[in-house]
Amino acid sequence: MTGADSRDWFRFARDRISGTEAIRAAFHSHAYDPHFHDQVLVGVTERGLQQFRCRRQLVRSTPGRVILMEPGETHDGEAGASGGFVYAMLYFDPAWLRDAAALHADVSDGAAVLGFPATLTADPALARAILAAWQQIAAPDSRMAREAALDHVVALLWRRRGESRILPVQAPHLAKQARAMMDDAFGTDLGLQMMADELGADRFRISRSFKAAYGMAPHAYLVQRRLSHARRMLAGGAMPATVAAATGFADQSHLGRWFRRAYGMTPAAYRRLCTNLPDNVPA
Repeated sequence: MTGADSRDWFRFARDRISGTEAIRAAFHSHAYDPHFHDQVLVGVTERGLQQFRCRRQLVRSTPGRVILMEPGETHDGEAGASGGFVYAMLYFDPAWLRDAAALHADVSDGAAVLGFPATLTADPALARAILAAWQQIAAPDSRMAREAALDHVVALLWRRRGESRILPVQAPHLAKQARAMMDDAFGTDLGLQMMADELGADRFRISRSFKAAYGMAPHAYLVQRRLSHARRMLAGGAMPATVAAATGFADQSHLGRWFRRAYGMTPAAYRRLCTNLPDNVPA
């Protein structure tokens, strides 16, 4: 797929056994709007200057640098120089990664926690492993080779594990209540005034409190929660129109506009790549 710039390109692959998704892409200007994933992100910048905002700071990644993000971390993406950038990224299902790390470390399931103290790090061995895993997911030599490549990434992540720097947000009670409402009712046409009536606070105060606590406006968070659920439904084979209706988007085109801005592809393309199901056959 291509982006807004004719030089942009985007490649996606998915390992159905582990649920690991992988992309490799080139962008020359804007890449992604602010968004978050429910997965663990592990990537490497291959060429150029990759720039994004994460953990409330600007991150600038150069060739060979490894990018590490925990689930729920809001980030965007853009080229930091006129020559653009190329990068590869793996998206691990947190449950699979926890189980794989537990096997590698020979510890109980709950003890295998992979925290990332820094978003950006220099680790040539891990960078090479990420690129090798991307290749084995996109064009595997064999199932065993693909599994070995993923296991190698997990082993290297476990070796450099550290304490998470995603500290619990000390959000005001009002902001936490608003977030809980949006988590529970993301599929409805939830409005600020509805939340205000329920929480007994004016909507302007809710907006200010939420943005100060979580770094984004309530509407932006609600859209991201809807997109995360939409992504899971599409990967399971649900049709885009059904997904749009279930996740609170006005219609399929509304879902499509937001989905492409966050993930670089259309909902139909993502569903097709995850399932190999044609677009015109109900799942």
